[in-house]
Amino acid sequence: MSEPSTQDLPPVLPNGMPAEAARHYRELGLWTGQTHRDLFDSAISGRPERTAVVDRHRSLTYRELGEGMARAAAVFRAAGVGEGSPVVVQLPNSAVFLETVGALFALGAVPVFALPAHGSREVEHFCALADAVAYVGPRRGPRDLLAVADAVREHRGDVAVVTVDERVAQPWAEARVDGDVVDVRDAAMPTTRVSPASLAFLQLSGGTTALPKLIPRTHDDYLYSVRRSVEVCDVRPEDVMLVALPCAHNFTMSSPGILGALHVGATIVMAADPSPTTCLSAIEKHGVTQAALVPPLLLAWLNSPAVARHDLSSLRTLWVGGAKLSDTAARRVGPELGCTLQQVFGMAEGLVNYTRLDDPEDLVVTTQGRPMSEHDELRILAEDGTPVAPGEPGVLHTRGPYTIRQYHRAPEVNARSFSEDGFYCTGDIVRQLPSGHIVVVGRDKDQINRGGEKVAPEAVENELLAHPAVHDVSVVGIPDEALGERICAYLIPRGDHRERMPTAVELRGFLRGRGLSSFAVPDVFEVVSEFPHTGVGKTSKKDQRGMAVPERGPATD
Repeated sequence: MSEPSTQDLPPVLPNGMPAEAARHYRELGLWTGQTHRDLFDSAISGRPERTAVVDRHRSLTYRELGEGMARAAAVFRAAGVGEGSPVVVQLPNSAVFLETVGALFALGAVPVFALPAHGSREVEHFCALADAVAYVGPRRGPRDLLAVADAVREHRGDVAVVTVDERVAQPWAEARVDGDVVDVRDAAMPTTRVSPASLAFLQLSGGTTALPKLIPRTHDDYLYSVRRSVEVCDVRPEDVMLVALPCAHNFTMSSPGILGALHVGATIVMAADPSPTTCLSAIEKHGVTQAALVPPLLLAWLNSPAVARHDLSSLRTLWVGGAKLSDTAARRVGPELGCTLQQVFGMAEGLVNYTRLDDPEDLVVTTQGRPMSEHDELRILAEDGTPVAPGEPGVLHTRGPYTIRQYHRAPEVNARSFSEDGFYCTGDIVRQLPSGHIVVVGRDKDQINRGGEKVAPEAVENELLAHPAVHDVSVVGIPDEALGERICAYLIPRGDHRERMPTAVELRGFLRGRGLSSFAVPDVFEVVSEFPHTGVGKTSKKDQRGMAVPERGPATD
């Protein structure tokens, strides 16, 4: 492990934290100098014959994971990847994902985590904003995902395209760099070592801007978050962790997630999809002890007949986050799944709250937890920036040892999102109980939270406005019991299309063809003649959200 030192600290770290704050967290022992490479190396050397990861096609011990990382590193070197090189990673849940990330950390490179659902427009944006030198994606899979690699080849000639097939026994021996196979027979692990204060990776943030922002995380800040999550969630070396959500999601990575499992040398089981049929079978087959879900998936599990068909007795803890969980669903977890629920309320920018394993049931089912670190600082403020009275709702602002103080290359957004003294304005409206537990009330922005995925209405509106039949569009979130919010697009047709608007299926196909993320495609399309307006003539999204579920128009399925 790297030794923490004040000598390797720039005046401002990549995450926006000043050196003074970084020194403080090191003096407290929160930042230990561990890097992500150290995390992988420790797991591989500490438990070489323990099963590290299992997917549909392969099962790797930690020793075999290290060997796969060395082969993957050889492929990335051939693609021009070296220390500090940003690489956009867009892979399905698989052992290959773990080999890829481990190899990039071993090279000192900087992964940029894209989700499989992101379209070509977003991935090209990530490549440009991060100055990526390479993109890695699957060689086989859904047509939309494969189309992203084609778009990068066509529009980003400065980005090497690496494709790999996670379904074969030797994926790195058959990987391609711009169409060519790389010789990995004598691959060796890179010797690169980087500063724990350096940029470790770029995560993605949802928001009300048209495209996701990039979140810079350092090794020191993020791995403190992982270690603290492991402690709060009681992750043990003998545990088997099911990964049902996308690997690259911040929740899946670190709360306590994949990196938490690596920290203790546990086993990771990659689910090909999050369906009850797949996941409940995997729990029984592999003796899964923990899993993480968003509320819609939890409801799917709870309501599935498969629950009665599988032995779930190994399952000890279920982490649920990404969107607010209803009290009713929360109360069903223990009796119906036979495990302990931990609610999680966090953000890729930093702050993570958990209910505790020994919390009274009422706190577990009615709150979204309390900050996991005693060093997390919270302010709950009214619209005028003054603190609210205890227990009253307000906008949550936070600062701490693992919360960023700036986005990557986004000065205008930074000016709005961070205070001069380093507090991040989350945009979440919450109230805090005397126990410190948080109850999430809503959002202070137009951002839509669809089943844990954050969607910016502006991004969807811009794409729909490109359709020749659409004169104007307003996209809002409408309440949904399972998803938290569904996406509703109100459409005003162009004059010559009023009699024949496209169907919902046609509109969805149009949006996917333009590279929009699958989770950002509206669930409901409603044709209207006009929008409600505010007193100054602006479209009143508040009125649109407050309407009852609209009558189905010709653009609705």
